[in-house]
Amino acid sequence: MKVILLKDVKGLGKEGDLVNAKDGYARNFLFPKNLAIEATPGNKKKWEEKRKLEEARKKKEFQEAMKLKERIEKLNVELKGKAGEGGRLFGSITSSDISDALMEQHKIEIDRRKIELKDNIKSLGITEVEVKVYPEVSARLKVKVIEG
Repeated sequence: MKVILLKDVKGLGKEGDLVNAKDGYARNFLFPKNLAIEATPGNKKKWEEKRKLEEARKKKEFQEAMKLKERIEKLNVELKGKAGEGGRLFGSITSSDISDALMEQHKIEIDRRKIELKDNIKSLGITEVEVKVYPEVSARLKVKVIEG
């Protein structure tokens, strides 16, 4: 029996998938627990419309992410830090500091967890930082640390 999954079902598929399930499994487990609905012509039509809307939404989000990526790659973020001999900072610049500076200087809100630093910035100068804008879309942001 073909069913449309309403929630993820281990061993069967993810939410929104159209899958084959055994009749008894569908009637006795999936339907009573509202995990799936039968794939009737009417339900299939609704499912296809929902998938098209979802694909359009994802495409729009991807295009917005590409625009944001282009915008971020043109920017420089400037941060101040106290430095000692040889340009080594007394503290360090974290992803949270970069996120705050990006919001303050350019009005772009990026979650600190999306800014990927291999290690905190501990010296003066320009460092390129990777920013995850969307799954599989990353931007390179130039962070300039100056003595302040």
